[in-house]
Parts: sequence; structure tokens; C-alpha cells
Amino acid sequence: MEKLKLTIGHLYPDLLNLYGDRGNIIALQKRCEWRGIETEVIEFQLNSPIDFNALDIVFLGGGSDREQLLVGNRLKEIKDDINRYVDNNGVVIAICGGYQLLGHYYKLKDETIEGLSVLDIYTDTGDSRMIGNVVIECNLMGNPVKVVGFENHGGKTYINNHQPLGIVKYGYGNNGTDGTEGVIYKNVIGTYLHGPLLPKNPVLTDFIISNALKRAYPDTFTQLQPLDDSIELKARDYIVNRFLGRQE
Repeated sequence: MEKLKLTIGHLYPDLLNLYGDRGNIIALQKRCEWRGIETEVIEFQLNSPIDFNALDIVFLGGGSDREQLLVGNRLKEIKDDINRYVDNNGVVIAICGGYQLLGHYYKLKDETIEGLSVLDIYTDTGDSRMIGNVVIECNLMGNPVKVVGFENHGGKTYINNHQPLGIVKYGYGNNGTDGTEGVIYKNVIGTYLHGPLLPKNPVLTDFIISNALKRAYPDTFTQLQPLDDSIELKARDYIVNRFLGRQE
């Protein structure tokens, strides 16, 4: 049987790593390891050259406005490379600041951070921060599922005609008004959910891994073997029941 391997590119972890975002990398590694799938994580610093052809998953975490300005300036130099990767169904997970950078721009009070335009979205500065636990309902692999996380953002993101990652059941989401959270486009997932997000949401983690394996091994990969997710689901369900009540 062919040995499966995924290479994960962690972009700028020294600048984009708020609220335990590195835990998302660990969750991806562990859920692969438990299935006998080898992983390699490559961390890229601000001026590191990046060969996107060698990556199966690209991860962008969250950062403050100052860090986003630094990263945004660097990303402009490799904008075409990232867009080609996405057009070729490359898998991307972008959290909070990383999510904002995938859009056209993030307008601050005194300046504007130019984005990658991977997504047809934009972000404006809000009058107050949106902070707290979040519960959204997603449709992943044909099944409705609750996804939980924690948000803390001053930007309000508008996703135009994109499909949202989920519908807000509790919390603010993209902008606090339209009831959407995140974006799902091709194999790109953008979201405001920290926490970290993936350890508490095994279905979402497996969705990402499956998409990466389908792209890397289109002729041989079919589906992931199931794992015992009772502990992870108990943690998720605690948040769902706490904020939505057991009727959900």
C-alpha cells in the first residue's frame, strides 16, 4: 500500500500566531499520525522563499494590525504564486488576520493593508471589537455539523457572493450583522475562529486533511479511516450546549 504523506507550510509563525493558532498545526499532524499518514511541517519566516508546488496545506494564522502590515507587504511579492496555488486547488487554512489578508484589502483608520485578492472579500474597521465564543453551523462532506471557536477582531469582513464557512448560531461572525462566518472557496477556508479551532472540531480537521489527500493522491485516496473522537466531541458539545442550550 502506498505510504501517504502531507507537507504543511506554516507561513510566518513568528508574526501570525495569536490565541493558540499553532495548535491547529498540531491537530492536523496528530490526526494524520493516528492514521499512519506522515506529515512534514515547514515553517517559513518573513523573507523565506516558498515553493508552493511542494506544499499540500498552507496555514496562515492571526496577528495584530502591525504584524499584518509586515506580512501584507511580503505577501504582495508572492501574490501571483499564492493565487496559482489556490487556482490549482491548493489547500489553505487562514485564521483571523490571515483570513483578512486573503481579501482585497483591510481598511484601518489611518491606512489600508492590501490583500492577496485570493477571495472576493474586503474588511473595514469597526467601531468596537467583536469578542467571545462562537457557534456556527456548517455543511461539511454533505452533513450539517456545529463548529465552535473564539473570536476577537475589530475588522468587519464582507464576503460578497462567496459561500460562508457557516451560519452563526451564537457570536458575531464576519461582521456581526449578516449572520455569516468565514468563507469556503475551492480548497480555501478563511475564518475568524481561534481557540485553537481544529482540536475542538475534528470533522473540520478531517475535511481539510481529506481535501489535501484527494489533491495529492487523486488516483488512490478514497476516504479517511474513522477515529474515536469522543473526547474532542465532548469538548465541542460543552460549548454548543452552554451557549445554545441542549435543544440544539
